[in-house]
Amino acid sequence: MSTLTIRLPDDTAQRLKSLAQSRGLSMNKLVEQLSAHALSARDTENHFRAMAATGNVRKALAVLDRLDAAEPTA
Repeated sequence: MSTLTIRLPDDTAQRLKSLAQSRGLSMNKLVEQLSAHALSARDTENHFRAMAATGNVRKALAVLDRLDAAEPTA
């Protein structure tokens, strides 16, 4: 486990403390959860970018066309 020191504006630090308290978490646990969420979002974006780079545009558009055709009209 690593120790990390960060500098935040006082109002941001106070808001994070309030958020941690409202969730019943320590500041450490809150920052750990927020960091995990941010990393997960980045990993998901990278995954979809990699898939898009190797995808077949014609097939993807055909799938979208099928979805449009299946949509009920209002």
